[in-house]
Amino acid sequence: MSLPTRNNEYSFKDFLEWRKNVDYYADDTFIQKVVKCFTGDEWQKIDDAAREISPRVSFRWSRMSESIAWPEKRPYMMHYDGHNNRIDRIVRPHDTELMEKEIFAEALFSEETSPWEKLIKMYLIYQNGEACTACPVTCTEGAVEIIQKYANTPEVKNILQHLKEGKDGSFAIGAQYLSEIQGGSDVPANVLEAVNEDGAWKLYGTKFFCSATHADYAMVTAKPQGSEKVALFVVPSWLPGNKEKEIRNGYTIDRIKWKMGTSELTTAELTFNGAVAYPVGPLDRGVANVVGVVLTFSRLTVGLSAAAYITRAVREALRYASFREAFGMKIKEFPLLAYQLRDMEKGAQRTTAGAFKLYRDFLNLPGGLKGGLIENEPEEIKRKRFAIRELIMLQKITASWDCTDIIRTALSVFGGHGVMEDFSVLPRLYRDAAVNELWEGPRNVLLTQMHRDFQKASRWYKPAEFVQDVLLGADNEKVEKFSKEMIELLAHPNLFVLNEQTLDVCERWDKFCHNFYHAYQDIALAEVENSSQT
Repeated sequence: MSLPTRNNEYSFKDFLEWRKNVDYYADDTFIQKVVKCFTGDEWQKIDDAAREISPRVSFRWSRMSESIAWPEKRPYMMHYDGHNNRIDRIVRPHDTELMEKEIFAEALFSEETSPWEKLIKMYLIYQNGEACTACPVTCTEGAVEIIQKYANTPEVKNILQHLKEGKDGSFAIGAQYLSEIQGGSDVPANVLEAVNEDGAWKLYGTKFFCSATHADYAMVTAKPQGSEKVALFVVPSWLPGNKEKEIRNGYTIDRIKWKMGTSELTTAELTFNGAVAYPVGPLDRGVANVVGVVLTFSRLTVGLSAAAYITRAVREALRYASFREAFGMKIKEFPLLAYQLRDMEKGAQRTTAGAFKLYRDFLNLPGGLKGGLIENEPEEIKRKRFAIRELIMLQKITASWDCTDIIRTALSVFGGHGVMEDFSVLPRLYRDAAVNELWEGPRNVLLTQMHRDFQKASRWYKPAEFVQDVLLGADNEKVEKFSKEMIELLAHPNLFVLNEQTLDVCERWDKFCHNFYHAYQDIALAEVENSSQT
């Protein structure tokens, strides 16, 4: 019975008290099982590392992430100082700078930090959303991975040391500036010019989407003067001694973009006018190294951050459904909502299990990453390298798509409160997830790329064999079904001729890739569940 009263004493206190005290790792038995399943002999060490960092992520950094998300705290540009000197200072909240410093002090990319420790820490950190940390972390990772393959000068070796191990207790932050106004994914169409002036490379031109603009170093693609080939360079934001003076290294930050998500992170338009740059790798291998190494790590991060975002959103939706009552019963007891909750929880678990399984497969890749396929490799290794490359793209498009879907459903559990920015983290996670769908290749671009990749590789890696290798452990009927459909779809010449037949193949290819990667995730989830029973 509900009688009228002027003093409605309804309170969210119990739900908020739980949310304030939840420990992302210690209170999540599923991720503990995932760690034990996939990290092998290291699992106890990784479990200890996760338990050690989790309180900082769950309480201190979580509060900081919420604090800096308010619109009035978004970063802004100060182009000139009071004496009319061009400084291009990016003004950010103190909490942003402090949290970033503390996260990078974890030495995620140091020789002392194992890949699995890095991964579980990144997974926990990403549960707080982008928060001006996810992009800088993964861009730094990509920079470290590619630079250490080619660090052959004192300048580049010093940059690598600063990124990996830090200097005087301070760890450098990396960025990657690839996109130009004519198109982001079409890296070969870059026109930023690199000129060798008296033995030093200088960059001239513009870049249009430059995230983590506050970084110390950036990986930048450019074409050497007179060449159609794209090269890769590392560019310091400041030359030695100039950071304190706020004198940028031969470039200006023209404006900060106004984005729908990842708003705590600056994305800017830059003009280079003689920026000193250091080549990373052969001047004619820039595209191969960017796609084969730098973007690979970024795409892995999209999958991992999707798992983290979904985990946070579903955890809070499940708890709210246990707290909230309507029509005299807990809302989790309504069958349609109970179905949605179960479906969301499975989505969170299989996305997480799939991300960790793929990372294990990635770590087991002989010889690590290469910039493009290596012609003289043994066929077995060549196949594994190809499979991992395609799985990383499949994860990128599938996990990022599922992420927005699942968070949107989680929002609905909260009803009207779901879209209130000051009520929960979910609206921010949703906006950040939407950006992740586009970052490092929109869905249509990667679907087209994979169709072409599989066709080219079919001479030495039959589609049916790829399906069997990737879905090892699935039932034969499912493997046969996927194999048959993949062969049919790859029989279509290409996805570049606009006609009804191609449109039909495109629709089927899109659904096939999504369902195929779900099958891979389901195998990963079954592996976790089976391992916990032994």
